[in-house]
Amino acid sequence: MQFSAAQIALLVNGKVEGDPNAAVGAFGKIEDAMPGQLSFLANPKYEEYLYATGASVIIVNDTLELKQPVHATLIRVADAYSAFASLLTRYQEIQSQQLTGIQEPSYIAKSAKLGEMLFVGAFAYLGEGVVVGNNVKIHPQVYLGANVRVGDNSILHPGVKIYHDCVIGSNVTIHAGSVIGGDGFGFAPQPDGSFSKIPQIGNVQIEDFVEIGANATIDRATIGSTLIRRGAKLDNLIQIAHNVDVGANTVIAAQAGVSGSTKIGSGVMIGGQAGIVGHLQIADGVRINAQSGVSKSIKEKGGAVTGSPAYDYTSALRSQAVSRNLPELQKKLRELEEQIRQLLAEKV
Repeated sequence: MQFSAAQIALLVNGKVEGDPNAAVGAFGKIEDAMPGQLSFLANPKYEEYLYATGASVIIVNDTLELKQPVHATLIRVADAYSAFASLLTRYQEIQSQQLTGIQEPSYIAKSAKLGEMLFVGAFAYLGEGVVVGNNVKIHPQVYLGANVRVGDNSILHPGVKIYHDCVIGSNVTIHAGSVIGGDGFGFAPQPDGSFSKIPQIGNVQIEDFVEIGANATIDRATIGSTLIRRGAKLDNLIQIAHNVDVGANTVIAAQAGVSGSTKIGSGVMIGGQAGIVGHLQIADGVRINAQSGVSKSIKEKGGAVTGSPAYDYTSALRSQAVSRNLPELQKKLRELEEQIRQLLAEKV
């Protein structure tokens, strides 16, 4: 499918600088794009490629000042990165719309209720009482347990497993291999040293516009619901334990883990490999640095922490600066000690 620069400019509310009829049918990185491809420039570090790239059309910021001639047609927008992202989203939607129908073999319980424009890939399993909305894409080998609900326009990539009674909102994307609704890690210690399993009878509720990366695991609640609220974005390989509440528009990077019953506010940013212990409160807008270990509640909105155990980010930077200067401080201390020793010797 081909699009002209003029058509793309209409989609992103941009202005064409060059040939409005320049046509593209694919995307490419600016450093190695070829004729017939669309690219973008948002990071000034890549500006050198603007003058040598083979791309036919390039989306750039309004503020960009050219240092030499450009062979490609430019589309100037307020934010090149956001504009390019919106085009990629539209492109993905067009591709997704081509997937419809039910492939065989697959199993769909007679009591399941299916919406329109549905795609069900081969070897998928939809259990008793499942409810699936309109324009949902269920890729091969997806498992939906009894009474699972999936909202409109959601995409479940290959191998996603959603256990019974869990609720998935609209416009949710769950990537390959993720498990939603597995049992929470609940065991009661016994007098003989063994552990008795505590039944996990709750569920997981994922609200609208959430995206969950590949091989993430979100445990069902012991009682009630584990909650992933509207607009949250979870990276690959994340563990969310039972009864956790992840706030709206919170983002969590890969390999992070959140222990049971912790409540995370809205707009929180959690770096990769961070760990949060159970039963804590994390205030809105908090930033947790990568590999931090959070062992206490963070009640100040918009605060930032780092380290393990995690503490105030600014204080941590000061401590690191002092640590780097320790050899020099030790040297000065020894010099002062020597001066004091000499002064005492002179008095004697």
